[in-house]
Amino acid sequence: MEKQLQELPKKAQDAKKENLKYFSNLKRRTPKNLDYVMQELHTEEFKKTDCLACGNCCKTTSPIFTEKDIERIAKHLKMKVVDFKNQYIELDSDDFLVLKTAPCSFLDETDNTCFIYDVRPKACAEYPHTDRRKFIQLTDLTVQNTFVCPATYNIIEALKQRIPMESRKKIRR
Repeated sequence: MEKQLQELPKKAQDAKKENLKYFSNLKRRTPKNLDYVMQELHTEEFKKTDCLACGNCCKTTSPIFTEKDIERIAKHLKMKVVDFKNQYIELDSDDFLVLKTAPCSFLDETDNTCFIYDVRPKACAEYPHTDRRKFIQLTDLTVQNTFVCPATYNIIEALKQRIPMESRKKIRR
């Protein structure tokens, strides 16, 4: 996994332009079954991928926290919301509530488990968002996630094979 994580940023950067163009074309003419295909690819990939062997998302990025997330986690930790925010949360440049530090404060780096897994933020529970409904609305985020999550990179590569743009162009003629 370590080698895969070292190679991921270069592979994602090399594919970024192609991925952005692919998704731009896909947005123009979105297949009706795209969400189904994405759910299928997501399921197939996560049969092979063990997030605990990786943990790169928790080590390098912060999820966006909602007020509900903060209230739920603070209660779980038996903290006041204001104290939780002061200790762990900051407003980023896009005005999103995120963690002050990376790796995640709740990550056990010995085995990549999460101390607050049962009450984790919604963004963590849904990550990498490749099986979400209305996936076409998340393509920019997905391209960003290919730099962090090897599974996301693999899912997008598989999607390009499953729904190639070349064949879609031929169909339209």
